[in-house]
Amino acid sequence: MKTTTIFATLLATSTALAAFAHGGATGIVKERMDAMADMGKAVKAVTPMMRGDVAYDAEVMRQAAETFSRHAGESMTKLFPEGTGGMPSEAKDTVWSNWDEFSALAERLGIAAEGLAAAADNPMMGSNAGETNADTMMGGGSGMMSGGANMMGGSSAMGDAMTVAQISEMPVDGAFSMVTQACSACHTQFRAEN
Repeated sequence: MKTTTIFATLLATSTALAAFAHGGATGIVKERMDAMADMGKAVKAVTPMMRGDVAYDAEVMRQAAETFSRHAGESMTKLFPEGTGGMPSEAKDTVWSNWDEFSALAERLGIAAEGLAAAADNPMMGSNAGETNADTMMGGGSGMMSGGANMMGGSSAMGDAMTVAQISEMPVDGAFSMVTQACSACHTQFRAEN
């Protein structure tokens, strides 16, 4: 199973839900939903390349990385002032009760995005461009998403995480996986399933 297929499915579902949820959103809640939708569009633009469905374009990847970077770190956390939960927001209350972890994931997204921009000219891993071992990527053994040591940094985003320089040396699809893992980790912990 391709890792990008999982993210494409999540993206399609979240895009449909976002269109519905955005209808009642205003102010800062709408701003953050728009930022998330912007990043979703970036994933959607890159996913066909990662699957091998279309030719790889490093410039499209750099543009996607810039989108992630623009919405990461403090740019993201400032969109979540305390008291902005509840409908139509999709943010769980744990955003504010576990602010340190939320902030760390926002920072990890920025680091991964910067590394991805630098890795855009790197080749893809393996002989089957765009395919990755889903068991390893999503948590089998000591994979990237398992509770053991992983590429995002130990058991949480605040561990000994990879640096921009380390990510920049990865195959481009591996660097893209770092970005999508940061997104997925944040959504799993902090986004309500509406």
